[in-house]
Amino acid sequence: MNKEKSGFNTKLIHAGEIHDQFGSATVPIYQTSTFSFESAEEGAKCFAGESDGYIYTRIGNPTINALEHQITAIENGFGAIAVSSGMAAASTIYLSLLSSGDHIISTDAIYGPARGVMEKQFVRYGFQSTYINTTDVKAIEKAIRPNTKVLYIETPANPTMDITDLKACAEIAHKHNIILVVDNTFCSPYLQNPLDLGADVVFHSMTKFINGHADIVAGVIVAKEEKMYKQLRNMMVLLGCNMDPHQAYMVHRGLKTLSIRIDRAQDNAMKVAEFLENHPKVAWIKYPGLKSHPQYELGKKQMKGNGSMISFGLKTGFEGAKVLMNNVHLALLAVSLGGVESLIQHPASMTHSKVSKEDKQKAGISDDLIRYAVGIEDVNDIIDDLKHGLEKC
Repeated sequence: MNKEKSGFNTKLIHAGEIHDQFGSATVPIYQTSTFSFESAEEGAKCFAGESDGYIYTRIGNPTINALEHQITAIENGFGAIAVSSGMAAASTIYLSLLSSGDHIISTDAIYGPARGVMEKQFVRYGFQSTYINTTDVKAIEKAIRPNTKVLYIETPANPTMDITDLKACAEIAHKHNIILVVDNTFCSPYLQNPLDLGADVVFHSMTKFINGHADIVAGVIVAKEEKMYKQLRNMMVLLGCNMDPHQAYMVHRGLKTLSIRIDRAQDNAMKVAEFLENHPKVAWIKYPGLKSHPQYELGKKQMKGNGSMISFGLKTGFEGAKVLMNNVHLALLAVSLGGVESLIQHPASMTHSKVSKEDKQKAGISDDLIRYAVGIEDVNDIIDDLKHGLEKC
């Protein structure tokens, strides 16, 4: 069997597997900081890059590399770089691709800390940034400056669920010699492959769907071409934001059930979205599977499924949102997403609290917006939980 040409689920199980002298059925945890060399000559070759032997876990480790091979296979890239968190992935990308005086254009409703670190920290080093609604392709063209180096898209956006046309972004970016970076966390490689749609770099918070069990914080970057991969990996090694071997083992294990978990969660999400859309106390809802979603047709074309993330607002506004969140008992009132359990949270006061009120309003992150991450519980229980909470609103 040619594993390179095998199906998605086969890659989930077998890509990156290690065949050691003991016949281990799963990837072993190589919990070591350093590796010994057979000779001084071999050590010199490793450091010169003439040998692919292991040196030091910050630079490379068999357990971590197994996960990287697994992610590379399912994202259809040249190579993956596993890092300690999703924010480590974002920061590595920023520091690899931008220099003082360079400009980045990004989705205005991206994950709050990814915007915050650029506007509050990297601005000190001369990085320039513009945040716009990237669903408007013409707005992207207008925002390009002579010093624009990166176009950074998150689709669907967190937490507005806006969907950006990745093929159109790739055409614009490459016409202007700009690098297209895509945060693919909300979809995972199972539902969307940005590199196939023209992106140069894709990254994930593997804390979310890829790991899927709310017990690990992790990130990964995947490059389409070798040159970009080496540039990003070199920065990661120098920054020291590598993943830990045990962390990699846990993610590798969680990743094997990615498609099964997402299939169940998005089946649930469709039923939950339909329930919310028809509830008299719900003012609005955004879910890619509903025909009422503004980019419904684009989502069908670009994504292989609707996902399990829902944003909605109540007619009673922010006060109603607080009442609902305080009166659900199945869904956990917690940030993050992509685990087996359902989560509910209020982005404006939680994940995006450091974004200014004005910028939140421009990005569509309204005070009444509730973000619901649908889990794999019995869907009737999820809906009953929401019914109970909505009765109090």
